Amino acid sequence: MSTALITGITGQDGYYLSKLLLEKGYKVHGTIRRSSTFNTSRIEGLISEYGSKGYLKLHYSDLLDSTSLNTLISTINPDEIYNLAAQSHVAVSFENPVYTTQTGTLGSIALLESVRKSEKEIKFYQASSSEMYGGATKEALDEKSLFDPKSPYAASKVFAHNITKIYRESYDLFCVNGILFNHESPHRGETFVTRKISRAVGRISVDIQNKLTLGNLDASRDWGFAGDYVKGMWMMLQHNTADDWVIATGNTYTVKDFLQEAFAVVSLNWEDYVESSNKYFRPNEVNHLLGNPSKANKELGWKAETSFKELVKMMVESDIELAKREYVLINEGLMKPTWEHS
Repeated sequence: MSTALITGITGQDGYYLSKLLLEKGYKVHGTIRRSSTFNTSRIEGLISEYGSKGYLKLHYSDLLDSTSLNTLISTINPDEIYNLAAQSHVAVSFENPVYTTQTGTLGSIALLESVRKSEKEIKFYQASSSEMYGGATKEALDEKSLFDPKSPYAASKVFAHNITKIYRESYDLFCVNGILFNHESPHRGETFVTRKISRAVGRISVDIQNKLTLGNLDASRDWGFAGDYVKGMWMMLQHNTADDWVIATGNTYTVKDFLQEAFAVVSLNWEDYVESSNKYFRPNEVNHLLGNPSKANKELGWKAETSFKELVKMMVESDIELAKREYVLINEGLMKPTWEHS
């Protein structure tokens, strides 16, 4: 039985990855910060199903505490480590650049040092990001494209990406970088634009919200399904050699495109409900991100299985059901709407 350690297990990717590994027969360990114990909701189902059997275990740890990480890794003795933990919201990284940068840089080094010092050969996955490219051009970006980060989050990811490569080449470690383009799901955090849209559509469909304010509606992204993308993570660590790979769909859509598809699910015109405000624009806007996954297609046998239309529909339908439950609570006086309404 293989053993995996996942940092950031309570996030969207942590949920889908741990589910995948558990279904493959892995024993999975995940790290959580004490301040994040309230946010284990995504993986509660997995904890109920696998926790009592000893296949899933959570540990208090922090990427900024190298001693605790080293002790944890020595105790668990994992075969694979997936470093998913980060302060991953770009806008928040401008508001809290120090913490964002520390987590992305010091955390990755601490983990790599533990891997280097381990007597066991541990395979290491670093979660890189398409945000590293900066999005200044409309070219399809691959593993050889230049990085031009536009945010503290993106800059920290460039460092983690490069230090992972340095450790791989300097110490002959099995360390890989997965450069994942935007990936979404019903488990996406509600501060991200795609989930803001699907949540709003759900609430609008049951008449508990009547408007949605966003930032740059012309921003273009290569959006895929997180459940597909975590398969790429796992495939990288099963490959015969360590390397870096772009995981993307190879197609790009604007925020307006996402709005149109989302509101179409409930047969509404998005322009009747959505407005744009400079308040939600980034200080340094990333306009266009398009990935070229040909290397992953060829070498890993990975490809995106879920279409853009299917992804949007999946998210909206899930959030319609959530909105229906909110509607009941509001009408029973057990909940007050905290989103946009007038």
